[in-house]
Amino acid sequence: KPEGPISMKPINMEEDSSLPPELLKLWTEVAHLYRSTLKSMELSKSGGVAKVVKSRIFSVAFHPCSSHLLMAAGDKFGGVGLWNLDSDMGDEGVLLFEPHVRPVACMAFSRSHPTDLLTLSYDGTLRSTDVEKAVFDEVYRIKDGLRTFDFLSHDCSTLVTGDWYGDVAIVDRRTPGTSHESLHSLDTKTVRCVHVHPVQKQYIMVAENSIVSIYDARCLKASSSKPVSQLYGHSKSISSAYFSPGTGNRVVTTCLDNNIRIYDTSELTSRAPLLTSIQQNLITGRWLSKLQAMWDPKRDDCFVVGSMQRPRRVQVFHESGQLQHFFQDPEMTTVLSVTAFHPTRNALLGGNASGRLYVFTD
Repeated sequence: KPEGPISMKPINMEEDSSLPPELLKLWTEVAHLYRSTLKSMELSKSGGVAKVVKSRIFSVAFHPCSSHLLMAAGDKFGGVGLWNLDSDMGDEGVLLFEPHVRPVACMAFSRSHPTDLLTLSYDGTLRSTDVEKAVFDEVYRIKDGLRTFDFLSHDCSTLVTGDWYGDVAIVDRRTPGTSHESLHSLDTKTVRCVHVHPVQKQYIMVAENSIVSIYDARCLKASSSKPVSQLYGHSKSISSAYFSPGTGNRVVTTCLDNNIRIYDTSELTSRAPLLTSIQQNLITGRWLSKLQAMWDPKRDDCFVVGSMQRPRRVQVFHESGQLQHFFQDPEMTTVLSVTAFHPTRNALLGGNASGRLYVFTD
């Protein structure tokens, strides 16, 4: 065949036959269904907004249960709020705790033990929320400056953390005490985000100053570790970098050069190919949390991100850069910087700078 594109003509039909419209409809049905689902989601009129923490929200998470919508948020001064939608639990469905004293930068429910919520703070502690014992257990502690963490093993017993000083630590929760198994100093001033490959758990991705590096955890050294792959193209600080949740074949990064980028990581070559770049205003200033593009955990090709545009909105994009949908509501008058999709239900939450959570459901 000749080089370049080849016309898509069926050879078992008449010579000038075009593709039947039915084929295109079936071919794109999944995308249309997803957009229809997003359009069906709206702010609950019976109370889709709640003041969950006292100050600016830094992190949010959905509890994985599907029978109720239970949400968590961490704020600037160490508060952790739990909100059960359509419940009279606590104060209008909200319970507020103070397990930390500085911003709760990162939180996540354990995938193997959904009763386990881990919260990490700039105060140097990583804690586990044990509701049955009614305590916030201490999992890991340093002097200060913890920034990010992720689960390193499928059973969530080992973790990887990153701090403001450019160090990555491996923590084993089965080992007594609150120290790390190993500490690795990277050639960077700070670690803004760490994320573990969803399938090949040995690969740890680290958002550094203006580059994203992927390391093999089995080959990390005390210093001067060599990455197996790097994601180039960023010209300013990188806010976040996340593997796609199903396969890890894509990475979405958010950078203060006003670009959201999608890379191909299906093969971990030394330089991951850039697939798409989406221009967005990502400069939030000092009073808002940084915008971060976050994958929908139910899909491997779509992600959500807050927006600085007016009227205020939250946007969902396809990996190709195509806007799938944006969420708006007259009640949404502030920037929802921190966003997350529910792992199984059609629900989206966003947090703002005054401690309020907004939840969109179908």
